[in-house]
Amino acid sequence: MASPLLEVKHLKKYFPLKGSKVDYLKAVDDVSFTVNEGEVLGIVGESGCGKSTMGKTLIQLLTPTEGEILLNGENIATLSHKKVRQKRRDMQIIFQDPFASLNPRMKVFKIIEEPLVNFKIGTKEERKQRVYEVAAQVGLTQKQLERYPHEFSGGQRQRIGIARALVTNPKLIVADEPVSALDVSIQSQVLNIMKDLKKEMNLTYIFISHDLSVVHHFCDRIGVMYLGKIVEVADKHELFNNPKHPYTKALLSALPKSHPSKEKERIMLRGDVPNPANPPSGCTFHTRCPNCMEICKVTPPTLKSISEKHDHNVSCLLYEEKMERKL
Repeated sequence: MASPLLEVKHLKKYFPLKGSKVDYLKAVDDVSFTVNEGEVLGIVGESGCGKSTMGKTLIQLLTPTEGEILLNGENIATLSHKKVRQKRRDMQIIFQDPFASLNPRMKVFKIIEEPLVNFKIGTKEERKQRVYEVAAQVGLTQKQLERYPHEFSGGQRQRIGIARALVTNPKLIVADEPVSALDVSIQSQVLNIMKDLKKEMNLTYIFISHDLSVVHHFCDRIGVMYLGKIVEVADKHELFNNPKHPYTKALLSALPKSHPSKEKERIMLRGDVPNPANPPSGCTFHTRCPNCMEICKVTPPTLKSISEKHDHNVSCLLYEEKMERKL
């Protein structure tokens, strides 16, 4: 059985509201999960649910408010800035917008080489060979390395971003919507590159996306986020075939039918996503939930296992009630 590479325990990231010392926007609110070595964990949810903030907090681009982030058993949330910087060799990020994340004044060779220079890895000749090697892995020629980012298409720029993230041989990659800014025809090419590199380098990914079909294709397990919390986590086949949380069911009902003759009920959620600066009491989803009970309005649910066989965890009082009845 694969060992956990990353363990996240009760992670919180709050942003103080302007002009207030006591009110906060709870972007990530008490999130816990594990990611095994060589696994791809997908994180899905509506825009504004906290997916990207969580990803940036995991690799310490944002400082967590509370919680533990254990990378190979070491809590990187408590490390000094200097030690965190050293740890960045092992954890890298692929950003959503490849053009905005690349320095327009640097040639591609220098962009990919920069992490090696920053971490003082290898001699000048060794760095050169490493850049050529990783560039070839993502489908870039040596001649292309002498160009600037604006001379490339969106898909090619994302390949540059992937090469830069991989050049230090990291253990963990946070991919923050890496294909959402690309044409559909290019998305599959980039995903196939990432999939091949995962096998070659035994990479571990946290893949953040709002596209359920992409997540189903690429990920091993999927976590569903709503208003800063993870409400369901399961193997991708289990989640798609047997969703339990009302929010997950609503998300999956929006996917196109697999066949025109297949019957499918569309679940429409009422209202808008609540303000994370002032979330509802009890279960944060109760204001939009079609199965809301009175207890949901006052009692917050916890993420609990409902199937050890499928490693299926749900944060919903509907299932807590059922489990208590069985006991």
